[in-house]
Amino acid sequence: MSTVQAIPQDMSTLTPHLICRGAAEAMDFYVKAFGAVDLARLPGPDGGLMHGMMRIGDSHVFLMDEAPEWGALGPQSLKGTPVVLHLYVADVDAAFARAVAAGAQAVMPPTDMFWGDRYSQVDDPFGHRWSLATHVRDVSPEEIAAAAARGCGGPEA
Repeated sequence: MSTVQAIPQDMSTLTPHLICRGAAEAMDFYVKAFGAVDLARLPGPDGGLMHGMMRIGDSHVFLMDEAPEWGALGPQSLKGTPVVLHLYVADVDAAFARAVAAGAQAVMPPTDMFWGDRYSQVDDPFGHRWSLATHVRDVSPEEIAAAAARGCGGPEA
């Protein structure tokens, strides 16, 4: 019987695995923009990044360069992404400014939202969209439902 843990120590059960052109450069960007910690890089035979691992806050993120021969395409090849990576931070205004200063494109500036978060969005230079938020007030499910029913699908009125 094996004593190997099914989920490696220090890993969570769900880890985003980002594919993009220039994955090594993306890792460098995430260090600057989001304070990521670079944990590992495994170059492939062609010199691209076969596997990268970093930690942002208490979460891990894997990265790899596009590999069309494996069906691994990034958002630039797909002409967009349906995925938004959500990142809670202590100070969303500072985090938003840091990401934009590092080269992210501002999509939505930090705004107080009806569900209790101060929320923003940026697109990174590699085609991934990130939402950045700080929870600023607790709101009951009933209050959220009432705001949604009033058509308040965005910032607080």
